[in-house]
Amino acid sequence: MPYCYPPDPNTKKPHFTPPAEACDTHFHVFGPPENFPFVSTHEYTPPAAPLEHYQKMAAIIGIERAVVVQPSVHGLDNSATLDAISNSRGRFRGVGRIDHKTSKAELQKLHDGGIRGVRFNLLDRPRGNVDLEVFDHCVEHIVALGWSVDLHIDTKNLLEQEKRIRALPLPVVIDHIARIKPAEGLNQPAFQLLLDLMREKHVWVKVSGADKICNTLVHDYFGLPFVEVIPYARAVIAAAPDRVIWGTDWPHSNNFAPGHTPNDGDLVDLLAEFAPDEQTRTKILVANPAKLYGFE
Repeated sequence: MPYCYPPDPNTKKPHFTPPAEACDTHFHVFGPPENFPFVSTHEYTPPAAPLEHYQKMAAIIGIERAVVVQPSVHGLDNSATLDAISNSRGRFRGVGRIDHKTSKAELQKLHDGGIRGVRFNLLDRPRGNVDLEVFDHCVEHIVALGWSVDLHIDTKNLLEQEKRIRALPLPVVIDHIARIKPAEGLNQPAFQLLLDLMREKHVWVKVSGADKICNTLVHDYFGLPFVEVIPYARAVIAAAPDRVIWGTDWPHSNNFAPGHTPNDGDLVDLLAEFAPDEQTRTKILVANPAKLYGFE
């Protein structure tokens, strides 16, 4: 299994100070494997990224709330995610992983533990994607719980699954701006579809994963990375500012090349470029995640 590079340990204090109760809606906990082993079928080996490391990083960048997203390396065993939520003193919610065999009792246990959504992969790759029949069964099982569905989806699958996304009977969150391709421009069909989908009242977009969208760690004159993403994030926010959320994607797994791992302080400052208006930023960081994930 290929080994990922670890997160940047030297978190910068951002120039932009997030508002009180700001929420990072996308981070992962990996292990530590001696407590929470990785599944044998995992496709990459991440560094141990325990809750304590995330909390120290979040304190520097000014994040008070967060949503733990179950990573694929832990499979359907949501123990590490539930443990992080239980140790957050009410500041975390979670997005878990299930399949069509997950019982009602287990779903209730996950809900009681702070899970408020489930995540599925639909990517142009040979392994790790959800079977669409399984996906449809899972959606049926969680509607009554009031959860959302997180779709880690790329442009190819977004175009192919338009009808299914429009028909979903619950909130659907499109992760990482659907992994759009900046080189193909704002008029690329998948991005125009994404903007059109945001007219649907149940479709949300997460402005995150800039390092997954951009092939190179390009900095602008002010030292910000991934500036190619800015016009896409601004367009998404303009389309539906009440249904956009933000996340760090810490600890930035699936980075296998040196010099590409983002600094989380830079990502906060990048958000300030996505949404220069303070009122809009507060929606993205506070009001929107509180509504979607049930923070008080």
